[in-house]
Amino acid sequence: MSILINQNSRVVTQGITGKTGEFHTRHCVAYALGRQCFVAGVTPGKGGQHVEGIPVFDTVAEARDTTGANVSVVYVPPRFAAAAIDEAVEAGMDVVICITEGVPVKDMILTRYKMHDKQTILVGPNCPGVITPEEVKIGIMPGYIHKRGRVGVVSRSGTLTYEVVDQLTRLDLGQSTCVGTGGDPVNGLKHLDVMKMFNDDSDTEGVVMVGEIGGSDEEACAAWVKEHMTKPVVGFIAGVTAPPGKRMGHAGAIISGGKGTANEKIAAMEEAGIRVTRNPGDIGKLMKEALG
Repeated sequence: MSILINQNSRVVTQGITGKTGEFHTRHCVAYALGRQCFVAGVTPGKGGQHVEGIPVFDTVAEARDTTGANVSVVYVPPRFAAAAIDEAVEAGMDVVICITEGVPVKDMILTRYKMHDKQTILVGPNCPGVITPEEVKIGIMPGYIHKRGRVGVVSRSGTLTYEVVDQLTRLDLGQSTCVGTGGDPVNGLKHLDVMKMFNDDSDTEGVVMVGEIGGSDEEACAAWVKEHMTKPVVGFIAGVTAPPGKRMGHAGAIISGGKGTANEKIAAMEEAGIRVTRNPGDIGKLMKEALG
């Protein structure tokens, strides 16, 4: 099993005729090794074209009706990205993964408000995507470092996700699914949402949780883990040395009003029984120890 996506997912790339969308779709198709996961592309006004043999449609609804697409990945420029998410949600996509960085916060606030009564799951924006190793990858992560297995990974940081995965793979610990939630202040899935999915997934035996300064997502997840999690969790928080009031990398990575510090998050995670390391180079080793 896995969470969110698998080899049966049928993906539409929004923005497929753009340089970024075409590039990453080509690599995702190659990763699928013949599995027909990527079935459609969407660029308004470009319907009827083909990219890498994939038919292009003018709308997500048309792509859905013609190909049966149920997952969308968004590579649309920032000022149009929220509208692209809205279109995918209205078309009834099960999952929308928005890779685009720099989406205006106001746009995302409105998009999240429109989604309040919808069933669509949003991942991102400003995320590396989601991968179920050796089945399907949707996003910009390097597929070759992943290995199929039983460790779930959830992270706000794309680069740290790759570091964690590489460590796990080198230790012969494969991954069930890896989810990059994205580092924007207004986004879709949070650590808590993904942790619940991993806890319910019979093929996930342990979870690595990577967070960073800013917000309270990690603390909320830790509180849930303490009461409900049945599997070992290993954690790491980036930004221990970050000064208050200065944004570090992601738009949401900022210590504001004395809240959202790395030490606060680490304390909450340790209190919840999560095995936390302050050295990112020890994450994989700690997960191996936790699994016995």
